[in-house]
Amino acid sequence: MFPSWDADLFKFLNEAHQPWLDGPMEIISGKLTWIPLYTLLIYYLYKEFRQAAWKAIVYLLSTILLADQFSSSLLKPLFKRLRPCHVEEFQSWIHLPDGCGGMYGFCSSHAANAFAVAIGFYLLTKNKVAGAALVLWATLISYSRIYLGAHYPLDVIAGAFVGGIGAWLLFQVFLRFTKKS
Repeated sequence: MFPSWDADLFKFLNEAHQPWLDGPMEIISGKLTWIPLYTLLIYYLYKEFRQAAWKAIVYLLSTILLADQFSSSLLKPLFKRLRPCHVEEFQSWIHLPDGCGGMYGFCSSHAANAFAVAIGFYLLTKNKVAGAALVLWATLISYSRIYLGAHYPLDVIAGAFVGGIGAWLLFQVFLRFTKKS
């Protein structure tokens, strides 16, 4: 069902690891690592929107919830694609500095959530510099998932699309909701 180039690219990227990068990649992939960034984004939204900041924050939280649930509760059980770290043929060479996660990996929730934040924040603020920086941040998180052996490249690409499209769709709802208020 999944293309062979995906496993080949995963092997190429995962085997290109460097011992000095293991710790930083684990930190980049960590869920709590980014709390200061999220706090900064919320502060920016408050400064930008003042009284209406709560609407923007609810929108961003909704994009994360949609991306996370769509990837974890729908796509992973539907496709049942084993994470690379659970594939028997990979055990002789796979690099797993952070251990192995859950059983299924398509699509990456880390990528979906990070791209939902990046695209959602850009749609709210139209700040090109912040938008570009957040897309770079989301890309780095996505790469860390491949580096750590948790996902194939296609898993993170699909996650990026889920997060980005979900953010755009919810933004259309957000615009209609805020125009009525």
